[in-house]
Amino acid sequence: MDNVQENRIAVIGIIVEDTQMAESVNSLLHQYGSYIVGRMGLPYRERRMSIISIVIDAPSDVISALSGKLGRLPGVTSQALYTKA
Repeated sequence: MDNVQENRIAVIGIIVEDTQMAESVNSLLHQYGSYIVGRMGLPYRERRMSIISIVIDAPSDVISALSGKLGRLPGVTSQALYTKA
């Protein structure tokens, strides 16, 4: 039996409330860049935060690792939404 995990498509939603964490967020996204299909970032200046959506095609453990690392940054919230397939 093969141990290779099948890739899944997911959207990771990221809310950056502490803008000083932007460099840390971008560094993590760069580390996982080979899995990222697309990225959309929206600066919400009135609320002094940024909202980022990432579409990622990767094994489930990679997706959850990235989302978890992002969510552990102070002032950053992250949640992954997986496809059913």
